[in-house]
Amino acid sequence: MATKAFSVSFADVTNSVSFPFASKPPTASPRHCVFSLTCSAGKGERPWKTSDARLVLQDGSIWNAKSFGASGTQVGEVVFNTSLTGYQEILTDPSYAGQFVLMTNPHIGNTGVNFDDEESRRCFLSGLVIRSLSISTSNWRCVKALGDYLAERNIMGIYDVDTRAITRRLRQDGSLIGVLSTDNSKTEQELLQISQSWNIVGIDLISGVSCMSPLEWIDKTEDEWEFRPNKDPAGETFHVVAYDFGIKHNILRRLASYGCKITVVPSTWPASETLKIKPDGVILSNGPGDPSAIPYAVETVKNILGKVPVFGICMGHQLLGQALGGKTFKMKFGHHGGNHPVRNLRTGRVEISAQNHNYAVDPATLPKGVEVTHINLNDGSCAGLAFPSQRVMSLQYHPEASPGPHDSDYGFREFVQLMMQDRKKANKSLKLVAAQASDA
Repeated sequence: MATKAFSVSFADVTNSVSFPFASKPPTASPRHCVFSLTCSAGKGERPWKTSDARLVLQDGSIWNAKSFGASGTQVGEVVFNTSLTGYQEILTDPSYAGQFVLMTNPHIGNTGVNFDDEESRRCFLSGLVIRSLSISTSNWRCVKALGDYLAERNIMGIYDVDTRAITRRLRQDGSLIGVLSTDNSKTEQELLQISQSWNIVGIDLISGVSCMSPLEWIDKTEDEWEFRPNKDPAGETFHVVAYDFGIKHNILRRLASYGCKITVVPSTWPASETLKIKPDGVILSNGPGDPSAIPYAVETVKNILGKVPVFGICMGHQLLGQALGGKTFKMKFGHHGGNHPVRNLRTGRVEISAQNHNYAVDPATLPKGVEVTHINLNDGSCAGLAFPSQRVMSLQYHPEASPGPHDSDYGFREFVQLMMQDRKKANKSLKLVAAQASDA
């Protein structure tokens, strides 16, 4: 820092300044006033944060940004999410494992974070990319600022980056691998090489997000958030085995609110062990990555089909598609957001849905008897399946999510009705057998 002192004659000052409200100008004096002017000489600390992070995409583009949360270097697939709210649910959605989530909504962090909106036990995404980070929080449930929350969970974040330009690039070229780094010792060429040498396709990401052993789930949707007036249909309880491929807590809460007793099992849990406990139905949950990377899960589903009612959600929908003989493919940039329109082809009703997936089922490859029940109105892709003879139903999107209205919650009701019909059929068969035995 350098300091220079300037001497200015008071007489010179009074002679050059007008005093419109004074009867006469002040009398000049031989006194001198000394003013001190401090100026920066060199690289002094600025009162604002400067760019200290880089996002390097595999196409060679480099985006300078400011960091928040954790520091370091991380690689992941960059996807954009069009949700206007719910960033904490996104952060804790296990389906984002291995990905950087870019929020198209420019202002993020204004509601802070709380511990009620967590969708899993921790954050699984690789990083968060936003346009503007809120400098303050304003919400009655807020317990922590977003930056502190990410730092504690070792999740990197960047802001002051042109998210609109990156989104346009992703829409044009498709999802891209990127590297986030706050490490100045790494050259741009080194970061580019990392992004071009990593591939998310074919990686089993589910083993890193699934539970390790079976557990019982009992929590329902809390009364203050419950929107369905009649809770347990017909007062019956159904035992559901939920395969954890990265399951969101709200799926389990909604099932419990519909009167289900739930056993959550790991992604590698054998079908034979599931069938031993004689569940009324099986849920195949959401999860991250490529369904073709987990053939063991496809085999498990094949061994369950036809034995109990099955409901697949997101990744579970894709696994069902493969188990039924169909094929899945990687989409250009996937569906990520809370504002995707879906048409129910059975009713003609349009739902606003929450979605998060990069893969889809090719309906042209499905066998005869499998019905496409829902389509995404943005691109016409398959958003739901049913195979009545096998007591199978699935949705590509999230019926437990509430991006405003609760359009898709009926999916759980239909699954319960499927289990109810199956139970009635089984009871009828038992009565018939008993009657035949008594006649004999």
